[in-house]
Amino acid sequence: MADTPRISVIIPNWNGAHLLPTCLDALRTQSYADYEVIVVDNASRDESCALIRRAYPEVRLLPLPTNRGLTGGCNAGIAIARGEIVALLNNDTEADQQWLEALVSALDRYPDAGSAATKILLYDRRDVLNSAGDLYGRDGLPNSRGVWQQDRGQFDREEYVFGACGGAVAYRRRMLDEIGLLDEGFFMYCEDVDLAWRAQLAGWRCIYAPDARIFHRLSATGGGVTASYYTGRNTLYVLAKDMPPTLRRKYARLIWAAQFRIARDALRAWRGEAARARLRGQLAGLRDWPRLARRHREVAQFRRVSDEYLESILS
Repeated sequence: MADTPRISVIIPNWNGAHLLPTCLDALRTQSYADYEVIVVDNASRDESCALIRRAYPEVRLLPLPTNRGLTGGCNAGIAIARGEIVALLNNDTEADQQWLEALVSALDRYPDAGSAATKILLYDRRDVLNSAGDLYGRDGLPNSRGVWQQDRGQFDREEYVFGACGGAVAYRRRMLDEIGLLDEGFFMYCEDVDLAWRAQLAGWRCIYAPDARIFHRLSATGGGVTASYYTGRNTLYVLAKDMPPTLRRKYARLIWAAQFRIARDALRAWRGEAARARLRGQLAGLRDWPRLARRHREVAQFRRVSDEYLESILS
């Protein structure tokens, strides 16, 4: 690992001592050498910090006194990172040896791309896709390309996508300096969608790098009730904050029909704790809508693209 790295890998961690060895061991075997690894610990109560100090002396450890969530942890890591490229990586992943090399290569070949998306596969079923880049629908719902599909090479073409899953992504620092870091008000979930919107509005594209592969343990560090609440809330946060009002009005029927379907399905599953959490999240998103909509002015000041371009990248 280099003293003046080109790329900084930032891993947010909360009580992930059982996950970190797989993640960090894989980074030790990377074919690309010009990088550093930063683990930001969100006030873990387990042996995470002791493990890193003992077994991974090459890792820069940043212990935080309180849990700042995924967004706050990542932002703290970015603040001390030395690389001109910043890669965010979940602690419940295992990187292929070519992961960093493929991400850097893609950004070098696509100067208009401010980010590079990873091909993410399931850890226990390595021929099943979790994400081949992110989509954003005209109905206001984010999604992952290829999710749950068997990987038969159908997503092996390098191409532009709407955005990248924040669990394994590379960002140009120059782009982050322009549009800002992760929005800590999101805490977790959809923070990558918010950043993708801001990047696209500012004219920064996202390139999908199929040779950059990651294997992901689903919901090892989140999920369930927590995921349901923040996804329900933050989906509406993104709509209010990032989607231009002209497009919100144009696709209003699709947007609110989608939200109604989500609420209806949650009500039908009312006995389930996760379903009730999703409804609470939706209500919180609606409650906060005016505040987030006012923040669209902050986002719009960086806008460099037309509505026509934005419609062309929506699914």
